[in-house]
Amino acid sequence: MAIVAKKIQDVKVQSINNLKDSFGRASDFIFADYRGLTVEQITNLRKNLRGKNAEFKVVKNNFARIAFEQLSAPNVSNYLTGPTAVTIAPQDSNEVAKLLFEFTREAPVLHVKGGLIGNMVYDGKQIEAFSKLPGRLDLISMLMSVMNGPVRNLAAALNDVNARLVRTVKAVADKKAEGGAQES
Repeated sequence: MAIVAKKIQDVKVQSINNLKDSFGRASDFIFADYRGLTVEQITNLRKNLRGKNAEFKVVKNNFARIAFEQLSAPNVSNYLTGPTAVTIAPQDSNEVAKLLFEFTREAPVLHVKGGLIGNMVYDGKQIEAFSKLPGRLDLISMLMSVMNGPVRNLAAALNDVNARLVRTVKAVADKKAEGGAQES
C-alpha cells in the first residue's frame, strides 16, 4: 500500500502567511458573521474601522485557524465557522467593538460571534459588554480628573484665604471710611 503525500499549494501557504502577518500586528480580534451585508455596507464599515486603525478582513476559516495556531494564540476555532470576518484591532479594541455594535443597529444582519482580546477568548455577549465599558482615552481622562481634584481643591482653598483677607481688610477700610464720614 502506497502512502500518498498531499502537496501543499504555494498559494495557500502564502495566504496563511499573509494572515499571520496581519494577525501578528495586533493582539485583539473580533469575529463576526457578515452574511447578508451588502457591498456598500461592508465598504462603509471598513471605512469607519479605518478611522480607528482597525481592519475588517473576510477570511477562510481554515486559513485563519492555522494562522492563529502558528501564532500560539488561544483556540478560537469555535468562532471560525460559517462566513467569518475578523476585525483586527491593533489598539483601542473597546472603541472598535463599540463601532461594530453601533453598526449592527443600522445593519442587524452583522452578528458578532466573539473575540480574542489579549489572550482571553470572549463570546458575543461578553464582547458586547466590553463595548459598553469606557474606552482607554475616557479612562485616562477620568483618572486625570480624579488626580487633579485634590490639587484643584487645595488651590481654591489657598486662594480663598487670600480672598478672605482682602475682603476683611476692605470691610475694615469701609467701616473706618463710614466712621470718618460720620464724624465730619
